[in-house]
Amino acid sequence: MLIDALRKANIEALKNRDKDRRAIYSVVINRYDLLAKEKAVNDGDLASIIAKVNKELDEEKEGYVKTNNAEGIRSIEVQKLALTPFLPKTLSEEEIKAEIMKLEDKSVKNVMLHFKTNFQGRVDMGKVNQILKTL
Repeated sequence: MLIDALRKANIEALKNRDKDRRAIYSVVINRYDLLAKEKAVNDGDLASIIAKVNKELDEEKEGYVKTNNAEGIRSIEVQKLALTPFLPKTLSEEEIKAEIMKLEDKSVKNVMLHFKTNFQGRVDMGKVNQILKTL
């Protein structure tokens, strides 16, 4: 499972005293563990958590760029790089369009449910909604 690989990477970061990698792995693992207490989780749930954390890192980096904080920017870049191997391949616009076209019912509710059920963590739901509006 993906969580096992993440936990192993966390231990390696601890052994190597890599505080940036350790910090981001810990955040993801903690969010996963909290979600696991609420419901049965799978790799799709973990992929969603990783994607959300990655997006939050982008927002945090913007703040560091505005304040010209080079150390903060470097730290965020290391953390994003650490998450890269765990990010699932996301669907391209063409793949999203093709998947929407396969559906009989192209209502917003049905399309969003389809993508959430079948492509959790592998697609930006905002992007799906945006593409759906253009069809």
